[in-house]
Amino acid sequence: MQFFALLARNTEKFTDADFAPLLPGEAEQRRTLYAEGAVRQVWNRGDIPGSGMMLEAADDAEVRGHLATLPLVKAGMMDIAAIVPLKPYPGFGPKH
Repeated sequence: MQFFALLARNTEKFTDADFAPLLPGEAEQRRTLYAEGAVRQVWNRGDIPGSGMMLEAADDAEVRGHLATLPLVKAGMMDIAAIVPLKPYPGFGPKH
């Protein structure tokens, strides 16, 4: 099943300088999750500092488990704003 996770940097408690040392490890862990097939796509948010991630998982708990491996989430510097389960869009399928 696919899920969309919306993440937001905790900029109220942390500065850009606080984030900088963790960013290489964050990128590496995201690459690892991608290589494992858990993460399908990643975007930077255009509205606030953070990201959106498309994940493949059995359920919400598995998504949260994947996200918990991210260094910024571990450090409390990235908040999980939403996890949305996705269903297929029927409008492109055959008409009955």
